[in-house]
Amino acid sequence: METPRDIFSHGKPRLAPAPFLPMSRDEMERLGWDQCDVVLVTGDAYVDHPSFGMAVIGRLLEAQGFRVGIIAQPDWSGPEPFRALGKPRLFFGVTAGNMDSMVNRYTSDRRLRHDDSYTPGGEGGKRPDRAVIVYAQRCREAFKDVPVILGGIEASLRRIAHFDIWSEKLRRSVLMDAKADLLLFGNAERALVELAHRMEAGEAPKTITDLRGTVVVRDAVPADYTVLDASDIDVPTPSLKGDTVVVRLPSYEQVRDDPVLYAQASRVLHQESNPLNARALVQRHGDKELWVAPPPPPLTTPELDGVYDLPYARAPHPSYGGAKIPAWEMIRFSVNILRGCFGGCSFCSITEHEGRIIQNRSQGSILREIGEIRDKTAGFTGTISDLGGPTANMWRLGCREPEVQKVCRRLSCVYPDICKTLGTDHDPLIGLYRAARAVPGVARVSIGSGVRYDLAVLSPAYVDELVRHHVGGYLKIAPEHTEDGPLSKMMKPGIKTYERFKTMFEASAKKAGKKLYLIPYFIAAHPGTSDQDMLNLALWLKTNGFKLDQVQTFLPSPMSLATAMYHSGHDPLHPVRRDSGMVFSAKGLKQRRLHKALLRYHDPENAAIIREALIRMGRSDLIGPGKQHLVPRGTR
Repeated sequence: METPRDIFSHGKPRLAPAPFLPMSRDEMERLGWDQCDVVLVTGDAYVDHPSFGMAVIGRLLEAQGFRVGIIAQPDWSGPEPFRALGKPRLFFGVTAGNMDSMVNRYTSDRRLRHDDSYTPGGEGGKRPDRAVIVYAQRCREAFKDVPVILGGIEASLRRIAHFDIWSEKLRRSVLMDAKADLLLFGNAERALVELAHRMEAGEAPKTITDLRGTVVVRDAVPADYTVLDASDIDVPTPSLKGDTVVVRLPSYEQVRDDPVLYAQASRVLHQESNPLNARALVQRHGDKELWVAPPPPPLTTPELDGVYDLPYARAPHPSYGGAKIPAWEMIRFSVNILRGCFGGCSFCSITEHEGRIIQNRSQGSILREIGEIRDKTAGFTGTISDLGGPTANMWRLGCREPEVQKVCRRLSCVYPDICKTLGTDHDPLIGLYRAARAVPGVARVSIGSGVRYDLAVLSPAYVDELVRHHVGGYLKIAPEHTEDGPLSKMMKPGIKTYERFKTMFEASAKKAGKKLYLIPYFIAAHPGTSDQDMLNLALWLKTNGFKLDQVQTFLPSPMSLATAMYHSGHDPLHPVRRDSGMVFSAKGLKQRRLHKALLRYHDPENAAIIREALIRMGRSDLIGPGKQHLVPRGTR
């Protein structure tokens, strides 16, 4: 892989930053614009802050010299709202927002949510289901000759044929259904900058097939490519490398009709996720070829600093008139210090979207943002609510052996064991915490992101620093389960690692004279979880005095490895074979409710369904009024 060009090195003249990127013609006129180069359409309210994807993309394009407007949460019943800023000169950029629109709108049991954290007033229903598809169609209706580019997490996680829990079927790549010109996946700054400049130079997006981090539709695989067919699960895929090698995934029609091939496609996709060795993928959809380029190289620290140092207003757009936007209220005093996660949890979408190689901001950039919060964010009282990201404690961690990293295809750097080449030194992070606390005007720095406890236990000094200075009443932690069966399918460490961290945490709290609590998170109904596994977890919770308030049931999100298990019954963590052992998943609503109820065994509303299950399982000894019982006896 060649050294990529710095994303801030392009030579187009820069514009003076707009106070806010315009959302109306009046704002465009005040900026002296007669036309936008790019119009971004998003399912979120427009908050000009680096935690909101459209603000990052818009400000980055602005820094490249492009005039960028934003259409936020438009009425999608017709094309007129998509003409609000006029015809964009280069393209429409379309995203569902910071969340997948279906996850945002429906619970894991497909019940309708009535709120939306990314909308003024928290009001639900301000974005359509499958927003990427709907918005792309309306953009095309508004200006049929303007290219449409898809991006964001909804597009990223639907870039190939995928299982959709809400319709209980396999769906085509969202690029096909949206009939867009090109799709950007992951945190797409590098691909976006090059794409915009190439389109400025006259290239059409449908002809740009060599840009990493993109998906495009082609008529056929070029004749000079060597195609490695991964659709035959009984024949190992050759390990050929090179710029003219492409791996063929099972086609949309094959994965639609054969769940085993869906598991195979999922396994191959995840094995081709390391940007240092990934090969292009191709997946047939009807008479077309879906071409998935390798992931883009991660941003360097100076590049990531540049993204976060852009001139954000650090506030919602004034058109909202001071209405509360819950997601903004939650992050307004927090700082993102990294991207990516090498944990590889099978149920999580972070690695599929952001990658396994950690992208780090510099300490200087992080401290500058703390100063910006102190000086510019209304309501700041001295507390930074978080220094984190996908995980709180992966900053500056990564592979210590570049030559090993170049060839690695592991799905996780920490499962089943922590890789011997993984750097786990938490000293730089301790130094960052101390520097953040020393910023004038900062009274307290909390850590709100989840701590990866299997890494934290390797650094007693980090645990002690965390407990003494950065935890108030409680700390979130995610063991996810107690039983080896489901944990092996999640790619999570055993419960003994959690208990080791708990011992260290409590010892540090006692030494500091603080009364602190761990708040554990668990998942119900994950693939590989039996009724007995959930009962064992409930008994563990009762023994340890936990009465959980909020619990989560497994949601088969598009493209995750756990979703492939759920749909196919096969385990893509290992080579897929038709005769390989099957993975059980709780699918019926009654059984999924039982698994969730067992996490809240103490809730009287769950007693009846738990009693019924205990009788069926031959565990009536757990029904009664004593401390040894899980639920009380029923009444007539």
